[in-house]
Order: sequence, then structure tokens, then C-alpha cells
Amino acid sequence: MAKKRCIVYPKDVQIITGRSERYGQLLLQKIRVFHNKKPHQYVTIQEFSDFSGIPPGDISDYLY
Repeated sequence: MAKKRCIVYPKDVQIITGRSERYGQLLLQKIRVFHNKKPHQYVTIQEFSDFSGIPPGDISDYLY
């Protein structure tokens, strides 16, 4: 059984939203601030889901 990632990267945000990779970087920065994370910490699927309102299952479908 292949494991999927639990981390969201700017390229993933680009694929999900159809916006630029730079937009993905800025959105992940906003999510880190929203969840009181430090700049070096990763954003998980659940945190992205909480911020964006997209169900986690839909997000994980886009991750390879």
C-alpha cells in the first residue's frame, strides 16, 4: 500500500487552486500565522483544510 504525503507544498496549492506558485507560498505563510506556527514548520492537510474550507479528502486526492 502506497503512503500519501500529509504535508502541503506551494506546488500543491498551485494545482488545487489554479493560481501561481508564488500565491501558494503566500497562502502557506498565512496558514502558518493562522495556526501560530513558526516559518520553518510544515503545513498539514488538516491545517490547510481548516483554513480553506476544502474537505481533507478532496485535498488528498490532489496529492501524489
